[in-house]
Amino acid sequence: MSDIEMRQISAQHCLHSYSGKGRPNFLKRLTYLAKRGFDIVAASAMLVLALPLMVVTAAAVALDGGPILYLANRIGSKGAPFKCIKFRTMFADAEESLEEYLYYHQSERIEWLQNHKLVFDPRVTPIGRFLRRSSIDELPQFINVIRGEMSLVGPRPVTQAELDNHYGPKAEFYKSMRPGMTGLWQVSGRNDVKYATRVALDEQYVRQWRFTLDILILFRTFRVVLSSRGAR
Repeated sequence: MSDIEMRQISAQHCLHSYSGKGRPNFLKRLTYLAKRGFDIVAASAMLVLALPLMVVTAAAVALDGGPILYLANRIGSKGAPFKCIKFRTMFADAEESLEEYLYYHQSERIEWLQNHKLVFDPRVTPIGRFLRRSSIDELPQFINVIRGEMSLVGPRPVTQAELDNHYGPKAEFYKSMRPGMTGLWQVSGRNDVKYATRVALDEQYVRQWRFTLDILILFRTFRVVLSSRGAR
């Protein structure tokens, strides 16, 4: 059994340990309020702690003359669109260069259509590759969390096209919670996981969510980030 399969089984065991069946509705509401309160306090504290690193990162990203931040169009709770804030990791002409690259590399086009990811992405800058491997590019998303557009833990933020093409009826599970900076996908292999598995993990997270599951995922996230496992 591969290492990726073992991590996916570990995620399933994590979920089954926190099934949450039989909880009264009022208790569920209270735990959702606790989740939001924890998001605000923890994200605010981490944003302050990360500020020196973010200033250095901003200066490094700006060296090529492009914008520091990238505002990605993503779908949030109840289907509301929002701008997911990241440090820019791509060249300024990213979209145009992708179309040209995929035109001449048809096998990569198939990979892109299936996963919305590329093993080798020509759009990514040298500093951008480091920021992605270390997940430093996602630090500005603490602002999204504080604003209520995201949560520290939740389904992986996706575009409308991904929701339409890959989620189908399971899109309702995704839209029932705020997308997260981390989640079951990130602690189960990240980009090593097939897209269908990502969708299944999002559904299971929503079905079996409880506050203690978020805490467990956060602890596992630190280990995954330090190892750069599955990052691209």
